[in-house]
Amino acid sequence: MRRLIVLLCTAALSAACSEPPQKEIDRAQGAIDAARAAGAERYAPEEFGNATTALQQAHDAVTQRDYRLALSRALDASERAQQSARQAADGKARVRSEAEALVTTTTSAHQQLLSAAKAAEAARVPAPLVAAARQTAARTDATLQKARALLKAEQYLEAREALKGATERVGAQIRALNDAQKSRAARRRT
Repeated sequence: MRRLIVLLCTAALSAACSEPPQKEIDRAQGAIDAARAAGAERYAPEEFGNATTALQQAHDAVTQRDYRLALSRALDASERAQQSARQAADGKARVRSEAEALVTTTTSAHQQLLSAAKAAEAARVPAPLVAAARQTAARTDATLQKARALLKAEQYLEAREALKGATERVGAQIRALNDAQKSRAARRRT
């Protein structure tokens, strides 16, 4: 329905397009600036790119004195910018949720690794293996601190990226410690 209204307005205004549609171009620029402020460049890059392209096409059409096309492109740019701002809000919320879930998962895995290292040390697992696990735990703790700071600064993409693969690395260390404990226990039985 909204597109139909835009098209009807475009058709009505195109008859009177003897000068550049500066008001519509300015409105489109304002919508693009608002979308940028909402994070559309990062969280809705495709739609934001389409909006900026449409605005550039409006400017190009003005240069070529095709004011009907300029008006059409300016209206399109405005609509796409508004859509990118909405998508950015949704994308930002989704990425924030993913990053927070990764912090929770990684924190849990980190605690499990610390417990596994303590149990492995008590079971007299070779010291280099326990030391490697403790190093992984220290690196994971630093990564978690960084990710929490990034979340606090609302840099959700960076927080998610910082935690990428951390849980898997911790899990590998836990498995290595558990395997070493089982192997050591099996040797004692024989």
